[in-house]
Amino acid sequence: MITIETILIEMKEAERKAWDSLSRYKFQMFGYWAAIWVHLNKLSNQKQSNPFKNLVKTARKVRNDHN
Repeated sequence: MITIETILIEMKEAERKAWDSLSRYKFQMFGYWAAIWVHLNKLSNQKQSNPFKNLVKTARKVRNDHN
């Protein structure tokens, strides 16, 4: 049986891998690991704040500045 502790450990690993992928211009892998984090967050029922929230805000600002 998978415990909440196991899910939280896997979430930390997914976040680490997402940031590592982004830092190496591996955009597809960043998306993969970010999606894994989101999925595990839903499974955990912990409703943790998305660690990529500020990145999304920045992307929206850049998008809006270019429109």
